[in-house]
Amino acid sequence: MSIRLVAIDLYRLIKEVETLEKKIEKAPFDKKEALKDQLRRLKTERDRMRRMLEGKKDSL
Repeated sequence: MSIRLVAIDLYRLIKEVETLEKKIEKAPFDKKEALKDQLRRLKTERDRMRRMLEGKKDSL
């Protein structure tokens, strides 16, 4: 995967995390756990993409 595609995917994940965090703030208590689980998975994927991008930049 090229650096550009990784960066685009990382940007998308960052925006999704921000959106979900705002959604969690406004969500009713009974929905928060499911949303927090989804947020945890998104953050893991975001961090993985960030490390991938850093690795690609280091190899240049």
